[in-house]
Amino acid sequence: MAEKPDSKSPKSDSDAEFVCQPEVSALLRGALLELLQSRPEDPVGFLAEHFAHLSAEAEDGAAEHRSVSRALWHLSLAHHSHRSAFNSNVRVAYELLACGPSGGGVRGRLYSEMLRSLCSEGGLSGSTAAPLLRRIQSHDYECVPFQLFRQGVLTCAVFADYIRKSQCLYAAVASAPDRPAQRTLCQAVLSTLRDALDTADRTDAARYLEASAKISPAKVAQAMAEVHPPAQRRDGPTMDAQEFEDAAAALFIARVRTVT
Repeated sequence: MAEKPDSKSPKSDSDAEFVCQPEVSALLRGALLELLQSRPEDPVGFLAEHFAHLSAEAEDGAAEHRSVSRALWHLSLAHHSHRSAFNSNVRVAYELLACGPSGGGVRGRLYSEMLRSLCSEGGLSGSTAAPLLRRIQSHDYECVPFQLFRQGVLTCAVFADYIRKSQCLYAAVASAPDRPAQRTLCQAVLSTLRDALDTADRTDAARYLEASAKISPAKVAQAMAEVHPPAQRRDGPTMDAQEFEDAAAALFIARVRTVT
């Protein structure tokens, strides 16, 4: 007796798998919801227009992503300490992202995306960068003028260097790379860092980095000795590297003007 052929062909299985893919099912679900809500007289034309709109948005998103990547590349060409070259590159990045030749500014969404990428490329973790970004990013619908754009870019670049400096300071007070530093020593160094930041010119974010750079190993040793002499150092409460970095970051961020 001949076997009954299987009603499910390999093609039907592959079709079902394709439709069940998350991105495909979400796309179809969204289209059907739009169709049910609008109930157009011409459903086919409505769906054609809907998918055409989605395609245009995808193309715009890809173009914006390329623009952000090009802007970041230009910003990477010169360190912020080379002020003339850095400012020129910031201007190029701004023009790449600007809404149009009329000088309408950079969309807040693109500006915020670029700042996040700038922090990430500077080696900052998302948790470290987030409090700073909340202060300086703009609303998606806003247009960011050049001076605000430049200040945001400079602040992120300086902050990344500042965090690296704070990591070096922690290493200077830790007795061993695999052991947390004593809390009293960390607090003494953070106090020295706070004093240095308080002497900086608040109108220029780069001045904070210059102030923190003045904390030499000799000053770290002095702060440690004032807590207790080397001969009297003993075990006690500790502070890990992340807690120290967060505390140092908070000192910097508290001095950054919030964008309103």
